[in-house]
Amino acid sequence: MSQTQSAISISNLHKKYGALEVLKGVSLEAQTGDVVAIIGGSGSGKSTLLRCINMLEIPTSGDIAIHGETIKMRHSAQGQVPANRKQVQRIRSRLGMVFQSFNLWQHMTVLENVIEAPVHVLGIAKDQAIAEAETILRRVGLYEKRHTYPGFMSGGQQQRAAIARAVAIQPLAMLFDEPTSALDPELVGEVLAVITDLARENRTMILVTHEMKFARKVASKVVFVHGGLIEEQGTPEEVFGNPKSERLQKFISTVDA
Repeated sequence: MSQTQSAISISNLHKKYGALEVLKGVSLEAQTGDVVAIIGGSGSGKSTLLRCINMLEIPTSGDIAIHGETIKMRHSAQGQVPANRKQVQRIRSRLGMVFQSFNLWQHMTVLENVIEAPVHVLGIAKDQAIAEAETILRRVGLYEKRHTYPGFMSGGQQQRAAIARAVAIQPLAMLFDEPTSALDPELVGEVLAVITDLARENRTMILVTHEMKFARKVASKVVFVHGGLIEEQGTPEEVFGNPKSERLQKFISTVDA
């Protein structure tokens, strides 16, 4: 019997900012092809957890492995730091990250944004990168906007461009940090439709989201974070349909799930 590869493995992760402990020992597994939705109240540690996975935040302690490769850490006077910066850069170059605030380069067109990492980080020939980027932009409905600068696009269009940029590096996994939270309500649906389409392709995805109906529909696993710990996790049916902890029951009663 073949075993499913663990795409992302997090073990006993802690993150402190001075005296404030945001993550208090989180362990989480995402198998290849899993779509993991992380839900929870504001300040629960959801985004910090996601940012630790690709080392935008350096964990205070704990282990993170991407496709079986553990990110090596060492102790310094400033605390724990990556032991091998090249390893971090290499792993990060294969994790597609989509932020709340798009983070597109404003001085580049959409097409230039999408081909930047494939050409300059992964070393793909420019003609090939352009051809692949145009295919992706057609998928996300932005081919006609490929020569447009982000400042002349709606928030929904910019976020779809950011998703296209993340897909273009052919990532081992995609990380979404509340990808619709900065959007006007009428633009949320177009972005969720693109993410739903990608989720059908057996892509490994971890999403921090406050869109509960979307999480219930798209996720293979839902993780409820409270106070820096995983309070409960399971299938959407288990988490939303039969919540066991009182905190999760209370949370679900206050959101539109």
